[in-house]
Amino acid sequence: MAMGRPKAELVLTQAEETQLQSMARSRSLPAALSLRAKFMLACAAGEPDSSVALRFGTTNATVGKWRSRFLAQRISGLYDELRPGKPRSIDDERIAELISKTLHTKPASGATHWSVRSIAAETGISNTSVHRYFRLFGLQPHRTESFKLSTDAFFIEKLRDVVGLYLNPPDNALVLCVDEKSQCQALERTQPMLPMGLGYIEGVTHDYKRHGTTTLFAALNVLNGSVLTQCKPRHPHQEFLSFLRQIDHAVPANLDIHCIVDNYATHKHPKVKAWLALRPRWNLHFIQLIAPG
Repeated sequence: MAMGRPKAELVLTQAEETQLQSMARSRSLPAALSLRAKFMLACAAGEPDSSVALRFGTTNATVGKWRSRFLAQRISGLYDELRPGKPRSIDDERIAELISKTLHTKPASGATHWSVRSIAAETGISNTSVHRYFRLFGLQPHRTESFKLSTDAFFIEKLRDVVGLYLNPPDNALVLCVDEKSQCQALERTQPMLPMGLGYIEGVTHDYKRHGTTTLFAALNVLNGSVLTQCKPRHPHQEFLSFLRQIDHAVPANLDIHCIVDNYATHKHPKVKAWLALRPRWNLHFIQLIAPG
């Protein structure tokens, strides 16, 4: 009777046996990996593949496969091999077409922008893939932001002037940023505040009394971050002049004052200009602030 080729003997080192026993008992490793460790321990003990397969409810071929893998690669052979996965179905050219069409064209339907579904139907790419590529490239065609371009012919010169004050303020001078915040709600809580204590935080009542609104005038000292403030019921030129007088009294007489303001009409009122003309240390710098909406 013909005999098959004898199997190579599976002999474990002490370290391998210890590691395989740990893997076989482990409850955190994948069950398949623990089962393969049990195969190798049984084979190393001299048990035939057929007996191992019968005991663990598998086939001779399975036991033989992992025995061969172990003999060739030792314990690392018991781990599943990395698989390449499914090949890409959308090549770089189609992705580039999707991005270009999204950025540079509009739907023929007259819509203002492409949606995920409309661009998917146009390009033949699935909705899920379009959404994934939009997220990958940071595209948000459904969103818009407003902006405003200055019509001031000297905007660049004014901007450089203000940035220069920030970066290199003149000697013996104070640089202040001045603005008004109108329509501030003047609220009063109906009960006194409960102070903070050990084990509990400061408490305030949820209800309050309304006392109308106020306008906050503020001047930020760009050197040290301190703020000079004044509250007024309104913000016409009289109140702005009152705030300038407060600044004038607060700033030492030996310092020039460079005041950065926006182009609000109150700041250019004739009475404001007349007041400034009598005080040579005052310098107003006008700038139209522009920010995305």
